[in-house]
Amino acid sequence: MTSKSAQRLNRLFDKLERRIPTAAADWLARLRRPGARWVRIPLGILLVLGGIFSFLPVLGLWMLPLGLLLLALDLIFLQSPVNSAILRGGRWWTTWRRKRRDRKQNR
Repeated sequence: MTSKSAQRLNRLFDKLERRIPTAAADWLARLRRPGARWVRIPLGILLVLGGIFSFLPVLGLWMLPLGLLLLALDLIFLQSPVNSAILRGGRWWTTWRRKRRDRKQNR
């Protein structure tokens, strides 16, 4: 039986797969398979390291959350913090967009 955090993480990944382009969603679905663990963990570590060194020209800050998401699939202690960060970030994004929209309508 999977934990509540793992179920929530899977739902968040499903939602992400529906929102991104088909090619990227297929790639992500292949990475989520249980047999891809040996690809997922090193890739997650590389993405986190790339996100840390985002001040370099080729690397970007977008790599850090993606790497943490991939690592959270296999590392149970990361599932709960990553879930809450995704949920809080989504709520913040929604409120920010609503405030921005309301400001534009009041002009």
